[in-house]
Amino acid sequence: MLLVLTLFLTVTCAAAQASPAKEYEVKAAFIHNIAKFVEWPPRSAGSLKLCVIGQDPFGSALDALDAKPIGDTVWEVLPVRLNSNLRGCGVLFIPASENNNLKPILTSIQGSAVLTVGDAKGYAEQGVMVNFYLEQNKVRLEINKDAAGRAGLKISSQLLKLARIVAESGEIK
Repeated sequence: MLLVLTLFLTVTCAAAQASPAKEYEVKAAFIHNIAKFVEWPPRSAGSLKLCVIGQDPFGSALDALDAKPIGDTVWEVLPVRLNSNLRGCGVLFIPASENNNLKPILTSIQGSAVLTVGDAKGYAEQGVMVNFYLEQNKVRLEINKDAAGRAGLKISSQLLKLARIVAESGEIK
């Protein structure tokens, strides 16, 4: 499984490097694959909701995920607002446009099993669980495993090996 994930990350990183316009297609594919390496507490049956709060930077890139199988369920992609019930999301994507709202967003889902994913500098240090960053024009991951643990989520050690681990103090491990 680690080999498959490593191969996938290598191929998608190369695609992101080849065409900056495809960056969010790569991030959408990452989200799909990252979710396979997260263990959620038992939850009710139904779709796994991928919520995008605020300004959606993906364009049509998430269309490929909507209704796509993920484990024993399917994705449901939804736009949401700050005043929405964010606790109903399985994965919450927080774009850089929501930087000023990050604290209220994270507070509103505190204690719920929502995997937070972002793509803004400093998000992981502020409590976002998975954050994308670019390094030499390649999409990379940083993970705040403490934030995931507080939400009752367990991130596979296979995924952790491929990411930069970040603590909320700003210290990179």
